[in-house]
Amino acid sequence: MKALALAGLVAAAPAFAQQAWQPQASGTQVELRGLSVVGPAVAWASGAKGTVLRTVDGGTWQVLAVPGAEKLDFRDIHAADADTAIAMGAGPGDASRIYRTTDGGATWHLAITNPDPRGFWDAIAFWDARRGILFGDPVDGRFQVRVTSDGGATWQAVDDEGLRALPGEGAFAASGTCLVVAGSGDAWFATGGALTPRVFRSKDGGRTWQAAAVPVAAGAPARGLFSVGFRDAQVGIAAGGDYKDVNLAGVNGARTEDGGASWTPVQVLPAGYMSVVVPVLGAADAFVAAGLAGSGYSVDAGRSWKVLDRTPVNTVGFASPAVGWAVGPKGLVMKYAGAPLVK
Repeated sequence: MKALALAGLVAAAPAFAQQAWQPQASGTQVELRGLSVVGPAVAWASGAKGTVLRTVDGGTWQVLAVPGAEKLDFRDIHAADADTAIAMGAGPGDASRIYRTTDGGATWHLAITNPDPRGFWDAIAFWDARRGILFGDPVDGRFQVRVTSDGGATWQAVDDEGLRALPGEGAFAASGTCLVVAGSGDAWFATGGALTPRVFRSKDGGRTWQAAAVPVAAGAPARGLFSVGFRDAQVGIAAGGDYKDVNLAGVNGARTEDGGASWTPVQVLPAGYMSVVVPVLGAADAFVAAGLAGSGYSVDAGRSWKVLDRTPVNTVGFASPAVGWAVGPKGLVMKYAGAPLVK
């Protein structure tokens, strides 16, 4: 979704923030929204002004130049390893683009530019090194989906009646996690803006889709579901809120145990706007959620939540229960420094 005006919403970090997250020097001051954690030492991040960052030692971040992308907003990034990554520009029309590198960011190739001036891409995700999916806001009443089978070098459009949008419905390019995948062919994306937020699911690699309503407040352009995370094909969490009202009261999440066919309301902590929820690799029941309201965690598959801290962030990712990163406003990069996220 096109508008995400977040200036002025960044609060000072509380005194206990160091207990959960340790700040790292990013080398930039731009808004960071994309994050791909490859392993305990390798991670990539992305953001405004064509910014891409990479660490290969778990702490030293290098700012990488993407020629021709200086004005783009890279709101999502996916990395296969320390050398191979795909950065997605989000914006109207040809501001939505995909760039690829296979040499650690030394060179980049423009793979595809959004061919529709009315389009706006929101997120990318990959099942493996070759098979991936690209997702964007509705054009002519349908959400835009493309798939790749060659690691993002080429993308094919999907046309399915199940992608039809409700009036006012869109997605939020806030964290790169409004679209997620699991297993060999499951995919989900989350929406907002309309009277009813929904989660769409595909079981066949993005070719066909079915939507289910989620009992979280929406009905306004800035409100709804911003993220969805699945630990497997059945158990998942959706989270959101209102990016214009960070501390809005009310239920800000939901959970499913049937792959997204039905959802139960859940209060994700901290209460308020959550732009991301992700499963923690290596801990079957652990999830972390975060946003401008702070970050929190669950170790019982999303049934109950505890606060990590109140530092505003945009997205998080974990390589293990003890290793993860968060990125956010003004070039913020933090590494997880708390206790392992296990029961």
